[in-house]
Amino acid sequence: MVNIKVAIVDDTEINLTLMKHLLKKHDGCVSYCFSDSAEGLQWCLDNAPDLIIVDYMMPPPDGLEFIQRFRAATHGGIGIPILMITANDQKEVRYKALEAGANDFLTKPVDTVEFHGRLKNMLVLRDSQKKLADHASWLADEVKKATAQILARENEIILRLSKATDYRDPETGAHILRMAHYARHIAENLGLPEAERDLLFQAAPMHDIGKVGVPDQILLKPGKYEPEEFEIMKSHARIGYEILNNSEIPVLQAGAQIALTHHEKFDGSGYPDGRKGEEIPLFGRICAVADVFDALTSLRPYKPAWEIERAVVLLREEAGRHFDPACVEAFLARWDEVLEIKQKIQDDLSRAKPL
Repeated sequence: MVNIKVAIVDDTEINLTLMKHLLKKHDGCVSYCFSDSAEGLQWCLDNAPDLIIVDYMMPPPDGLEFIQRFRAATHGGIGIPILMITANDQKEVRYKALEAGANDFLTKPVDTVEFHGRLKNMLVLRDSQKKLADHASWLADEVKKATAQILARENEIILRLSKATDYRDPETGAHILRMAHYARHIAENLGLPEAERDLLFQAAPMHDIGKVGVPDQILLKPGKYEPEEFEIMKSHARIGYEILNNSEIPVLQAGAQIALTHHEKFDGSGYPDGRKGEEIPLFGRICAVADVFDALTSLRPYKPAWEIERAVVLLREEAGRHFDPACVEAFLARWDEVLEIKQKIQDDLSRAKPL
């Protein structure tokens, strides 16, 4: 150990001088001496020494109270060993000191051989505690890194799974990314906790994964759907739910919920179940706004892109009908962030040329 901080608390100057001298024989030890026990206690609380040597017989707080207050204030003193100095006939004091958290004792008058031996034992104990704490910290960091790698791989798999529909659907991969960012923007402005915002961001790209089950002649049709065709098209919501449902992975559970409910409407006129208002899960209500806005303002083979202002007007008009009004307002809040998302995540126009 290097720069070992040892606090010595004793109201007798000669004892402080003696122990400070003895400490010099231990490499790396730096002594901090206090004749005022209250001052010494405060320093120990502020600086977390590696070892405390404290006398029992002192003006308040005495050594016993010193130990009690130090351990209580530091929830056990984070393993800092305490060496208490007592007289030979103070067994009751020793018993109480052990209960309070003393680790070992020195008897008066201090024997130099005993001092060095007990000091060495205490420093070995402290060194072991530090190494154990360092190892625990290292282990926690390694677990954190491994968990982050697993989550990154999981997110990549989810994103690639979401892009599977990109090879059958005229919508581009940029759509699912923008839509996910828009959804997180809404969630943040609604005040959702960070963990929920992250979950939504990871799950939102899977909203249309059920389109893999829609026949090409319907999915790729450029014109308006016939009623029976639209019924088939609407089935993608339930297909997506069935693909993702019953998973033990939270992000897939959220993805299943979003796939099923992002086409529901706030007034109950949506599909597949005609849910109304807060019967629609919040993630579904958020994704409805994010999905429609990006679909309207993006170029597709079957339509030109709407002007942003026109899309905003529609969102406001449909608040309370198609959309949850709170989600619309949350989307429009901090508008510069929405524009930044749209600017940064661009479509591959080679895949979205108008007819």
